[in-house]
Amino acid sequence: MTTTEESPARPALTPLRQARERFLTGRPLPDGVPDEIVAAWRRARFFGVRHDLAEPSEPLPPPPSALLTAARPVLERLAPALASGQSSLVLTDERLRVLWSAGNGPGEKCHDLSEQEVGHNSAALALRSRRRAEVHGPEHFLDLWQDVSAVSVPVLAPENGQVLGTVTVASGLCTGCTPHPGAALAEATATAVEAELVARSRTTERALLDAFQRAASRPGAAVVALDGKNRLLSDAAAGMLSPGAVAVLERTAAANGSGHLELPDGTGTAHVTPVRHEGAVIGVVAVVEPPADESVRPHAQQPRVALAGRSVPWRHATAKAAELARSREPLLLTGERGTGKTALARELLRARGDLDPLVVDAAEGPADEPGSWATALASDRALLLRHAERLAQADVAALNSLLDERPDAPLVLTYTPGTPPGPCLQRLLDTLAARSVALPALRERPDDIRELLPELAPKPAPGRPPLTWTLDALRALERHPWPGNITELAHLVRALAEHRQVAGPVRRAELPDAVREGPATRQLSPMELAERTAILESLRRHGGNKARAAAALGIARATLYRKLRGYSL
Repeated sequence: MTTTEESPARPALTPLRQARERFLTGRPLPDGVPDEIVAAWRRARFFGVRHDLAEPSEPLPPPPSALLTAARPVLERLAPALASGQSSLVLTDERLRVLWSAGNGPGEKCHDLSEQEVGHNSAALALRSRRRAEVHGPEHFLDLWQDVSAVSVPVLAPENGQVLGTVTVASGLCTGCTPHPGAALAEATATAVEAELVARSRTTERALLDAFQRAASRPGAAVVALDGKNRLLSDAAAGMLSPGAVAVLERTAAANGSGHLELPDGTGTAHVTPVRHEGAVIGVVAVVEPPADESVRPHAQQPRVALAGRSVPWRHATAKAAELARSREPLLLTGERGTGKTALARELLRARGDLDPLVVDAAEGPADEPGSWATALASDRALLLRHAERLAQADVAALNSLLDERPDAPLVLTYTPGTPPGPCLQRLLDTLAARSVALPALRERPDDIRELLPELAPKPAPGRPPLTWTLDALRALERHPWPGNITELAHLVRALAEHRQVAGPVRRAELPDAVREGPATRQLSPMELAERTAILESLRRHGGNKARAAAALGIARATLYRKLRGYSL
């Protein structure tokens, strides 16, 4: 659902009625007519809607709709209360086709509330604005709705915030009513329908998870479960599948495909089985079999990244980076500070044979003379440029010019999103966007902490055992959000190794207060973990800008904020 804000002050209806008459007869409009209403009338004229449209045709049979299936129990409880009044309650889908209606108001007789069919109305406005919307009397384009007031509320999908349809309450003209008397009914109906959608979504997710767990019960099985919104991968599948193979499986799931499927990149074959729930296909489970000859797999020839981490987000990021690093073209590594961008860049350069790159760190002061960059690249010497976000504008301009001349330059850049980039830096980022990899934050890969700890600990003094950890301490480390990522973890490990005075494993009581106490979070389900990862990925990709991240995810900003609070992010 959207909002319960107070409606803005509306223009007086009598002058508006006169303005509408002038618009319909082609005369100039008086001053004071709201621009959005004039624009709506003009759209109706553009769509060829007749203002004197007769009584709309009889409603067509509603199309099959998961929204109607979820909403019907709610709507049928309300229908008896509407029978004796002068209002109507209408449910539409995302195309504003009427799925259900009841009552005695004007909306009951329509089968399509799109602007292309009936012109300006509250349902079309609510769909476009994603907020509660009201339209009164002469604000409508149709003659037959000049004495009608209506309020509409969009219905949002629980998993991604997309608009699934609208709920409308229509009544006789309410002069000066703010908000519409039916606003509370429309809001409550939309809320109840969204609650039904949440309940049904949980049962379908449970069915997908059960099917995944059954298929993955065999040790070492490479299994993927997808439903268009969620993606579950076994450890074996995460290590085997390339990004291209996962994309093929996503498309197969979207088409409800089944049978044997040859996967790209020499990954092997997948046996795809539909997952059904209550008679409908809700997703697919794919069991992947590697090719008989492992040596033919192209990604086996990629540079090997010998860095700690076996989690799915880390393995996917490093696999993509290794794939891009096979060619000596520019590569951009992005991520929060301390996520290991420089370590990965050095490892990629070493793995492909660039043992003596020119390293420039823009965070250490003015960058080297750009001419030295060109000289190094002209001699085919690789360039590692750290902290590209700290480059002076003149250096960014020089780098853009260099890439214009040599788009295949052996260049690796690291970039930490933060403040919005200027136009010159944005051009550089856009140039490298197709060859960029975003590294996950440590809080997105807590499973890697146990593998990272021995790598980060300094070598013990002769005669002293290596640093070890109690299970309680490990759990506290895995629950901490690590805003400084691997750098922060490394600092903690070094401090403990150098200054602790007791022997034996590190206990939870020895950890800093913030790490020891930990966030008060609940255990997330696999589906929630997948959603949490998608949110964090979108935030990272858009430099922490929540509005852009929400738009990329297809959800409202308020929904994103609610999910961030729910996941303690």
